[in-house]
Amino acid sequence: MKALNLYGKQDARYEEVELPVIENDDDVLIKVQIAGICGSDISRFGKIGSYNPGLTWGHEFSGIISAVGKSVSLLKESDRVIVCPCFPCNQCEFCQQGSFSKCTHLQVLGGHKKGAFAEYIKVPSANVIKIPATMDFETASFVEPSSVVVHGYNQINIKAGHRVAVVGCGTIGLLAVQWAKVFGAYEVHAFDTDDRKLDIARLTGADHTFNVSEEAFLQKFMALTNNGGVEVVVESSGSTAGIANALSLAKKGGCVLLLGIPYGDVALPRENFEKIIRNELTLSGSWNSISTPFPGSEWQTSLKYMNNGMIVVKPLITQRITLQQAPALFPKLYSREVFFIKVLMKIA
Repeated sequence: MKALNLYGKQDARYEEVELPVIENDDDVLIKVQIAGICGSDISRFGKIGSYNPGLTWGHEFSGIISAVGKSVSLLKESDRVIVCPCFPCNQCEFCQQGSFSKCTHLQVLGGHKKGAFAEYIKVPSANVIKIPATMDFETASFVEPSSVVVHGYNQINIKAGHRVAVVGCGTIGLLAVQWAKVFGAYEVHAFDTDDRKLDIARLTGADHTFNVSEEAFLQKFMALTNNGGVEVVVESSGSTAGIANALSLAKKGGCVLLLGIPYGDVALPRENFEKIIRNELTLSGSWNSISTPFPGSEWQTSLKYMNNGMIVVKPLITQRITLQQAPALFPKLYSREVFFIKVLMKIA
């Protein structure tokens, strides 16, 4: 079969690899239909980080089961599915508490185990989730990032009537805009440096948008909140500037939910850092998409709200490619040479 393997910094190869086969009784073999390119995939392409050279990477995907191990009873051949890409150790103190996202030895598809940028993938049945017959494979490939957002909101005390600011309008940020309304937000403000992303934010439910490249964006925002800020800020850019801005947008006593992953050191201006202290802010970090019972309610919640149309993903798809076209596109994504939010690979 064909797969996309990463050997080193910016060294991605489309090549022939061995087809996985059922080895364990709980194995499930899946023919991949759609695989999404995550921001972490792009970072791994350029920087590697925690990675096994030559590994097939990718973890956001949907597919059809082609074979199952003999102990698998709830899944069968031809089932349409998605996969939770996380593998907690089930041995450490956090796993024993059911806090799988804090697992000391957590492994993931595409980082430690062969991932989804391939025609077929083999995973344990515990990680496999059936999708509704009415859900298409493209939409289903977004369930993993959606579950990341739901997991984050589950960490904080968001209430009906709260106002929410979302900093960074990539895939996670645009899903956070929508989930804020589901969680009861009265008003959602979206922030980014790119007007094209802000256009999509408005299309997907943001009430007000702000380009942070404009000098007066903070004054405009404060005028809308009576100079008070908002109860919840979701930081999804992972950038130093984004984190600094997030601290300035929160109301006194408010919460800043950190979803964005920084790929470098973060140094904050003193006046922004002091917002935490002087405004008695709560900073809440959120990692991954899993909880107990594994893989967590985040997954079924995402499936339900995406299937009934309350969470939409089609406006987030900016490009569709084949697996074979991916090696040529990744350098352009990494250098931000092309505009993108979510790039989907049609594999089947």
